[in-house]
Amino acid sequence: MPTEQVECSRSSINEKPDVVMLKRQVGFIGGVSLIVGTIIGSGIFISPKGVFANAGSLGTGLVIWSACGVLSMFGALTYAELGTMIPKSGGEFPILLEAYGPIPAYLFAWTATVMLKPSSLCLLSLTFAKYALAPAYGDCDDVPELATKFTAAVVILTTVFCNCISVKLSTKVVTVFGIGKILSLVIIIVAGIVRFCQGYSENFSNSFSGTSPGIREVTMAFYQGLWAFDGWNQLNYVIEELKDPYKTLPRALAASMLIVTGLYVMTNIAYFTTMTFDELLASPAVAVTMGNVVLGVMVWIIPFAVSCSVFGTCVGSCFTAGRISYAAAREGHFNQVLSMLQVKRLTPAPAVLLNGFIALLMVIPNDFDTLVQYYSFATWAFYFATCSALFYFRIKMPDRHRPVKVPIFIPIIFSICSLCLVLVPIIDNPQIQYFIAVLSILFGLVFYFPFVHYKLKSKKIRKLNEFLQKMLLVALPEADL
Repeated sequence: MPTEQVECSRSSINEKPDVVMLKRQVGFIGGVSLIVGTIIGSGIFISPKGVFANAGSLGTGLVIWSACGVLSMFGALTYAELGTMIPKSGGEFPILLEAYGPIPAYLFAWTATVMLKPSSLCLLSLTFAKYALAPAYGDCDDVPELATKFTAAVVILTTVFCNCISVKLSTKVVTVFGIGKILSLVIIIVAGIVRFCQGYSENFSNSFSGTSPGIREVTMAFYQGLWAFDGWNQLNYVIEELKDPYKTLPRALAASMLIVTGLYVMTNIAYFTTMTFDELLASPAVAVTMGNVVLGVMVWIIPFAVSCSVFGTCVGSCFTAGRISYAAAREGHFNQVLSMLQVKRLTPAPAVLLNGFIALLMVIPNDFDTLVQYYSFATWAFYFATCSALFYFRIKMPDRHRPVKVPIFIPIIFSICSLCLVLVPIIDNPQIQYFIAVLSILFGLVFYFPFVHYKLKSKKIRKLNEFLQKMLLVALPEADL
């Protein structure tokens, strides 16, 4: 991602507000909605069986689901200390930059901007398309590929538009759809409670009977469960847009993880009031299987709920993704135009558009997701590096102001688990794709050394920046001028 330090005069913009900068428009409710809305996607509705398949029994599976919630809470609390100590947007980027220097921070920004965030938006939009079109074609598997891709492209463009037009609009959309997905899970939970009260509780007798999982199976079960909780760090990407971040960040993180953990555990319990352990493992879409039993003609609610849930996650994911390249560009790691804000809307429009553009490109091929799965270990590698930075700051900067300070055992436990989740998939099933994924991450250094380290400049990039600045009506924030 080449960097071009150009002089971007705000005088080229005809209309501008008095101050061009990100506004603090995300409060406690918006923060909770962003986290909950991003975490709860399609997985809990479609296939929560990955945990149970490795756990070997209903009881062990529920314990692991609960433990994943606790472990995610530990990660969120660790990020709360780091985020309030370094209150800059960009998630892991400013933390890695201050702790380890520019190269690790750049590699994180490169990987997240080019692969992790766009691929997430792409896969979410494809999932939305399949479930939104399922009623018209009878089943998700019968939806034509062209229709799926076209609908996914429309979803990506819609989410990009929402995030470019207004921060408030984005947070409202995430909030509305977040409430919708919570209500959908509440419907499933209430149906499960009714079934349980009616006597459908035989699956819970001897709930720990079954296959005893070994260390490998338990680790893989945690791997599956923790991915379902991924998204707990979303507020760290938008710290500069939080109202009273020192209070909002830790409170929103704690409240969100309690809500999600409770919903996940109760939803999984509800599933077992309508199907046995083996039936759940065999079901291609668990919520649909349950809906066929308890909802009757209203079973269409399930694919509708999945579509709404995924769309809200798309908007939330796009909202936070743009802040990574925005933060990196502000530090001179990416092209300077990515650090600019739309002067009327005060949104990081260039960074959001880049995320959407790459996601659109990923919709085109048929099998890009076969490689995307091998990048999952990279996410946990960056989690490990970020949490390890807390120990560095505790040792090197013991007197630094920390509005939130967590007990040391919390980051220790989360760091150990993160490292295990990096190594276990590779050790369990080593494949050349992991090596390719590492090479593609390191490929970012091809751009880092000439354009960031040695600050190579190009007249063509300068002209491109000037064109984009005028076309998008963007300018540098006041603090960067």
